Order: sequence, then C-alpha cells, then structure tokens
Amino acid sequence: VCLFVSLSLWVGGAGSARPLSPGPPRRTGQLRAQREPGHPQVQRVQVPPSPSPPAPPSKGPARRRASSAFRRWALSALFRRKAASVISRYPSKIRSGAEAKKLDGVGAKIAEKIDEFLSTGKLRKLEKIRQDDTSASINLLTRVTGIGPAAARKFVEEGIKTLEDLRKNEHKLTHHQQIGLKYFEDFEKRIPREEMLQMQEIVLKEVKNLDPNYIATVCGSFRRGAESSGDMDVLLTHPSFTSESSKQSKLLRQVVEQLEKVHFVTDMLSKGDTKFMGVCQLPNKEDGTAYPHRRIDIRLIPKDQYYCGVLYFTGSDIFNKNMRTHALEMGFTINEYTIRPLGVTGVAGEALPVECEKDIFDYIQWKYREPKDRSE
Repeated sequence: VCLFVSLSLWVGGAGSARPLSPGPPRRTGQLRAQREPGHPQVQRVQVPPSPSPPAPPSKGPARRRASSAFRRWALSALFRRKAASVISRYPSKIRSGAEAKKLDGVGAKIAEKIDEFLSTGKLRKLEKIRQDDTSASINLLTRVTGIGPAAARKFVEEGIKTLEDLRKNEHKLTHHQQIGLKYFEDFEKRIPREEMLQMQEIVLKEVKNLDPNYIATVCGSFRRGAESSGDMDVLLTHPSFTSESSKQSKLLRQVVEQLEKVHFVTDMLSKGDTKFMGVCQLPNKEDGTAYPHRRIDIRLIPKDQYYCGVLYFTGSDIFNKNMRTHALEMGFTINEYTIRPLGVTGVAGEALPVECEKDIFDYIQWKYREPKDRSE
C-alpha cells in the first residue's frame, strides 16, 4: 500500500501530481512493495520524475483558464497527499479498495487504483508512462548514483539517453556521477548477507584498532536481519563528541583513512565533517575472484544523539512512523536526533538522556522490539 500511495500521486486524476517526497526518492529512486499472500510480488518500481504544474500565460482569458487549471491541479495533488497521509498512518495493511475507501480522504478513484494494484501488481497509467521513451531514458539514467531526475532530464534533452551515451560524454559528469557510472553494474547487484557480515567485520575491527572508545553500528535492513542489502550504512560515534562540543572532523577522517589504508574503501563520492559517502570492496576470494564494489555511507553522530540515530537508520520506515505516532500519543516527539517531551502547548522541551535504544521505548511506554522484529 505504501508503494501504491506513492504511485497514486503520479497516476491519479490528470496524471500530473507530484510524488509524495519533494525530492528524488532515497538512494536509487526505487520504491518497494512487500509481497501479499495471493498478490503478485513487486520488487522495484521506477517512478518517473515529476512533471511541472501548468504555467499560466501572462494575462487575459488564457491566463484565467490556466489559473483555473492550476487550481484544479493543486487541489488534485492536495487530495492525493491527504489520502497518502491517512493510509500511511493506518495501523494494518490495506487489503482492498473498499477498506481504504472507509478512510477519510480516500475517494472512489484512489480506491479503484488500490484494487488494480493489489490484483495485478501494477497500474495501467504508470505502465503507460514507463513505456514512454523519454521516461524510460530518465528512469535508466537516475539509476546511476549521483544523477537525479533534473540532471537526467537535462541529459535526455541533450540526446544522452543510455549508459553508452554517458560514457561518451563523461566530461559532462560530476565526480560523483563518474563513479556511479564506473561501478553501475556492481551497484545494481544486491549484497548477500554473508558478504555484509564480512564487510561489517572489517569496519568494526579497523574502528576498534584506531580507538577502542569508538562505537560503530551497521544499520539499515542488514541490522533487521535482511538476507540482502542495497548498500552499507555505518553510524559512528565517540564519547568525546557530543551535541554541545565543537566539530571533531578528525574522528570521521581518521576512520576513512584507515579503511583506505587497508584497501577496503576504494573511492570517495563526498566527504564532510560528519558524513562520508564512498565505495568499498572486500579482498579477493581465495580463488582470486574479485568481489563487486559496494556503496558505503559512514555518519558521525554526537554520542548523546547516537541511539536515536541508530533507531532511525535501522528502520523500517513504517516501523519508525508507527513509533513516532505512538510517541505523540504519549506526549513525546522523536526524530533521528532526540526524544523530547511535549508541553501542554505542544512545544517540545529539552532532549531527554538516551543511553541505549531501549531507553526510547521506555520513555513512550512501548514494548521493546529487537531490530529483527521491526521490518513492517
């Protein structure tokens, strides 16, 4: 249903609504749907970049007609966003359009699309969009890390529509995009859990060799026990770094340098004081076969905010939403940095001390759930 809701923002009404998120979807720009009993499995669906709203002419009757069209477009988008918000907060999985229609903000058209998606695993209007040559080219290019919808559309307008076209025009790519193109085939492959465990072992070992006081956690679906992952997300902290202290960029820098020294990190996409985005690779197998290159992100988080970060980046997204909703009901607000009590006026107070994930569950009086039980 989460997949459908995002797609309905595209295919509902006049087909000109924007996606739920204001920017490109995280990572590869792909959305997932869990398999439902009796329903087809939909692993990944590429959502095309959002079209712009109708631009009104400068004056006269044409402007008034265009303004009216714009208002209809805006209202249509607003209604779909309202429906998406209501469905995302629904405590259980939607089983039919009729069930969804009982919710405030879900009308007959969205209910019909829910039934269509649940019965076929696809939406006719989306399939039509995907078959369009321009949309297909944009979808392909946005699979290259570093290329968002806007950049992809610009490339297509310049006649750059395939990976081969990108390779012929590499001088037009940023460093990030060049690395994404270089390892495109590797990044498309899922990372088996066995490989993730080897990668985790190297990272944790090298971090502890630098300084035993470091704390590092590999988050994402891997921490929830997934059999495969899309990339490696590492959260890092140190007792000397808190939200009240000055920047300590050396804490992240020396970890990255150490991982480069042992030839685990092979390329850098971007690097700041608190976040590194790059590429890593395991040592060759015993028979000399090389492992694929993999994406790795390392975030340095203040110690007093670390476990809120670990909770957030472990996910799943739906679990996080449900937990935040429960927290609000109990008078607290949670984000990736802190948990804070809400006063009678709704204004958040000071951040509460958190020494482990369980502290957050205890504050909101919610039974603790192990990471493996958070894949909702």
